[in-house]
Amino acid sequence: MSYMVGYGAKYLEKVHHRASSLASVDEYPPHIGCKEGSFYFESQNPNPNLLSGAVVGGPYLNDSYADSRADFAHSEPTTYINAPLVGVLAYFNSHSS
Repeated sequence: MSYMVGYGAKYLEKVHHRASSLASVDEYPPHIGCKEGSFYFESQNPNPNLLSGAVVGGPYLNDSYADSRADFAHSEPTTYINAPLVGVLAYFNSHSS
């Protein structure tokens, strides 16, 4: 399983990210407040909006992974997870021949 959204044949589908887990404005124009967002957060369906390129925390110590929005420690794309990856890829890009 890929821990980068949209990469590979199998990647996580329930990222802990409000914008990717709510219905799009095109599908549901009214404002969705915090309490109303619980319906989407608690859904077992994949996120309706693909957060392509986001990297999440990855597997548990036993190498398993539960694709769950509620498990934010493993399923939330954060700057401290994504920034080092971007930095390493930028380094390789600038030093490739």
